[in-house]
This record gives sequence, C-alpha cells and structure tokens, in this order.
Amino acid sequence: MELSNLSNQKKVVIMGAGPAGLTAAYKLSQAGIQSVVLEKDNIVGGLSRTVDYKGFKFDIGGHRFFTKIKEVEDIWKEVLGDDFLRRDRLSRIYYSNKFFFYPFKATNALFGLGIINSILILLSYIRSQIFPVKPEITFEDWISNRFGYRLYKVFFRTYTEKVWGVPCNEISAEWASQRIKGLSLLSALKNALLSRNEGSEGVIKTLINSFYYPVHGPGMMWEKMTEIIESGNSEVNLNSEVTRISWSGNKVTSVSIGLNNSELTITGSDFISTMPVRELIEKLNPKPPYEILEAANSLKYRDFITVALIIDKQEIFRDNWIYIHDPAVKVGRIQNFKNWSPYMVPDDNKTCLGLEYFCFEKDNFWNMNEQDLIELAKREVIILGFADFDEIDDGKVVKMLKAYPVYDTEYKNALEKIRNFLSSIENLQLVGRNGMHKYNNQDHSMLTAMLAVRNIMGAKLDVWSVNTDQDYLEDGNTSHSPEKKMYSELASTQPEVPSYVTTTYSYVDRAIIKAFSRLDKFAFASSVGITSAVIIFFMTIWLIFEGGDNIGATLMLLNNYFIGYEISIKGAIIGAAYSLIFGFIFGWLFAYLRNLCLGFIVYNVKKKLERQSLKNLLDYI
Repeated sequence: MELSNLSNQKKVVIMGAGPAGLTAAYKLSQAGIQSVVLEKDNIVGGLSRTVDYKGFKFDIGGHRFFTKIKEVEDIWKEVLGDDFLRRDRLSRIYYSNKFFFYPFKATNALFGLGIINSILILLSYIRSQIFPVKPEITFEDWISNRFGYRLYKVFFRTYTEKVWGVPCNEISAEWASQRIKGLSLLSALKNALLSRNEGSEGVIKTLINSFYYPVHGPGMMWEKMTEIIESGNSEVNLNSEVTRISWSGNKVTSVSIGLNNSELTITGSDFISTMPVRELIEKLNPKPPYEILEAANSLKYRDFITVALIIDKQEIFRDNWIYIHDPAVKVGRIQNFKNWSPYMVPDDNKTCLGLEYFCFEKDNFWNMNEQDLIELAKREVIILGFADFDEIDDGKVVKMLKAYPVYDTEYKNALEKIRNFLSSIENLQLVGRNGMHKYNNQDHSMLTAMLAVRNIMGAKLDVWSVNTDQDYLEDGNTSHSPEKKMYSELASTQPEVPSYVTTTYSYVDRAIIKAFSRLDKFAFASSVGITSAVIIFFMTIWLIFEGGDNIGATLMLLNNYFIGYEISIKGAIIGAAYSLIFGFIFGWLFAYLRNLCLGFIVYNVKKKLERQSLKNLLDYI
C-alpha cells in the first residue's frame, strides 16, 4: 500500500501529550497521517513540562537531554534547532552537613567521612567481595554486595527509602538488576578487544558528565512540537480526560472524553495509549476479565511534589542538583534551575530551587495544602543551611500523580497478564513510561512511540524490546529478520543507551559472539575422541594394506602408550579405542580450560561494565 493511500485511511487517537504521545503525533504528521492527541491536563509535556511562575521557570524533576539513539536526537534538532545549551554536570550528595562528589572522588570522600570511617567503609567493601550475601533477595543485599554494607547505609539507604517509600530490605533485588545496567556485554567486549579511539567511526561519545538542555526548559521542546503537530492535519486537545475506551472483538472502536458534563466520542483506526496501565484497564468498556482488573489494580505508582522556592540570593550552590541523604528532612533532591540554564530566572540576583518530595497519593503528605508545603520547604532549606528565612521571597507547589511506576514483587506477573490480554487488541499500542509501566528515560519513551508509528505504517516491531536487557552471549541470536531493524542493538538501560544503528549484527559482532560462546564439553570431547579414533583406525588399516618390512615403525611407537597395539585389524580396534578415550579426556579438558579462561575474561569485562554503570546509581534510583 502506498503511503498516500495509507494516510487517507488512517486516523490515530493518542491518549496523553507527554514526550511519547507527542512524538507519536509528530512522526505521524511527518508521514501525512492524521492524529488526535487527548491530554487531561492543561499543559503538554507530562512530567517533562516546564512551569512558569512569575517569570521563574522550573522543571518537574530536571530533565537532561542526552541520547545515543540517532533518530531521537534528530527530532530534538528538528524541533528546537540551536535552542540548546551544552551544560557540564555537577551533582553532589549532601550528608552530615558536607557535600560529597557523585560519582565518588576518593580524596573528597576520605576527608569528608574521616579516616576511621573511610577505613571501616573499605573493610566493609572487602568483606562484601569475599563474603557476599547469597542469594541476593533484597535491594539492600544487591547494593551491599557491590558497595559494602557500610557505604550503602551512609549513601544509599536514606535516599532510596525517601524516593520509594519502602524499606530497602523490602525492595526486591530484581528491581535493582533491571533498573541498573550498563552497556551491552557485546559492546564492552568489542571495545576491549578492538581498543578503538573515542573519536573513531562507530564509537559514540557519552554525555554522562554533560548534557544538552533547552534554553527555557524541557517544556519548550513539547510546546514547540505541539505547534508543529497542529500546523498539519492533526490536533492536540488539552483538558480532555479520557473517560471510556470502547472495544469490541479484537479492536478498539472509540474513546470518550468528558466535556461540559457530557461525553464526546472520538473514533479512529488506531489507538496509542501513554496513560498509566492501571487507568487504561479501568477505562475499558466492556470491562476486561476480573483477573485482568485485579492485575491492573495491583500496579503501584510513586507520586511526586515539587516545591519551588524563590530565594533572594545570587548563588546558593554550584550544582545542577544535589541528593539529600539527611534523614532529618523529608526532601529527597534539590534542583537549582538557574544552574541548568541562566534563562530560567528573570533576575540574576535571585535563585529558584526545586525541592522534590516523593509520596503516595493517599499519604497525608500528598494532601497537605500548598501553603503548608511551602512552609515545610522553607524550614528544610533553612535546616540545610541554604538560606535564611528572610531571604525566601515566594514559593509554588506542583503535584504530579503517578510520576514513577513502582517495581515491586507483584508488578512483573501482573504486567505479563495485562500484556497477554492486550496483545489480542490489534489496533491498540502502549508506549511511554506509564503507558508501559517501565521506568524509561525520555529518549526511550520517545523511541517506543516511534516504533508504534512504524507499526501503524505496516511494520511488525516489538515496542516492549526498548530498554530491555539482551544477553547476546547467552543465546547467540543473530537473527536477520526485518523486525530487528529498529532495536537490534538496544541493549540496556540508561543513561548508556547503545546507538540505534544496523539491521543485523556486523561481521565483527558475530565473530565475537562465536569466539566467546561456551564450548559444550561433552560434545567437543566426543568429537575429538571420535576423530582421533577414526584417524588411528584408518591409518592402521592403510598400513596393513601398504605392507613392507619396515611399515609403520613410527606408528608402532603408540605401543608404548597403547598396550596391545599393533599393525593389525585387532590393533586398529585397540588403537581406536585408546584414541577415543584419550581424545575424549583431552577434548573435555581443553574445552573446560578454554571456557574457564574466556569466562574469566567475560567476568572481568562484566565487572568493569557494572562499575561503569553504578557510577550513576542515584540517577537510576
């Protein structure tokens, strides 16, 4: 089907105007396909919005723009062009009235914690390497095994429990292993073996220590994208909350939105949802089976409150943001938006701090009124020593429901049931962080939307493959199917996202996979043994037929090792039997040692990769 015919037949309804929903509408617009975006809020951008309060701009969490996905970067450049600033990252930990660099710097940590405490932390780390907690059941186990219990207690426990509202010994280790990953093992091995320079072709520079940021905040991106979408044959509707999603058989037929005490029904050929999975299931009409409703109801979310304080000080701290590991205050993280972009404040003599609080919707904290929250934030800024009471001019509160999907012990099974159920609905796709109940970065969320658009245009891509771990060396999968085009090298999470590059593995990739694949000891030993037996047997038979007085003098040396061996039919059988046994033993030992050596190499690469990823652990939490 030609694209022009396809665009005439399609109308896509998109639920949600966050990064994923707007990216879907943007790509559809480029393809000439009409879309209708429905957003229940009065502003676009979702969690990536920018709030403007009396000229002071602030984010809901602080959103860096970095990616290794070329198509995502291309969209950013298309939309905002040169309206980006390159910013050096500085983020520190505030603990015990001191600042600690993060990632850690040895001298800073040593002098900040004191020599005795530092020695105890080092001893705790050594102990964790010699006597790790096995099995790793909890998040506490997982972190302690990699940092030592003492460092975990000092730098990770308080912050993690603030963010998630659950004791670390009740968070599953699986959450940590899924959330905190490095580059693909294949990429690491390739870099280790080929030792390519950072500037060489195919090597992508990281933005871990720096990032891009729109001059007026991330909302600038989504507001501009909305303008582009609406300039085409599409529309973005704010204050349009979806109240019902009607479906029949294997298709969604329409969605309804509340409008002036009535409902407006919108039909379409395809539907994309970025709304929280729990809400999506609750709004299906007719209702799905009870077990699906129950599974959706078990999905949990962490809610988020930003209290922006306007402070009459030119400089408070140099960081873009700081992690607050002090249990004496409730705030988990503080953003300094002036240090993200100088254009975020209308007066350079003032500073706007964003104090971030994590809670649940039913908490008393969530239900505090705005003025009480501002007063709390003021007290905590004073306790932390960042400002005096008379320096705090004003404040603004923004609350975000369902900011972070929670990875608890129940979510995986529940999500699997929901995915299986929704897979039968052919014209509905789930994208984005809440849409998929996956703690994606902004670029990953955008990529899921881009894959969904390609599916609407006829592709068969697995949207759920984005931001999942692919262990190339375990399965050695080198499938050349077109379905892998968009994500063949999307190995694992953030911020180290492998580039979206090829339709299949390169020759080098396949060679490395083969070289590092495990040898089956029994199979290899059997093949060596059988080959040796066949060679000795037929060489002996050949010598028998060749004849002569001095025939087989060299081969007869085997008699010193193979008792009973001679140049005869009987000897051929005896030699073959010995060769089979010794060949099998040699082959098994060779395979064992070969696997052991390569396993040691892979283990070292994995540990290096893990350390590289753990450098940004707090960002992942």
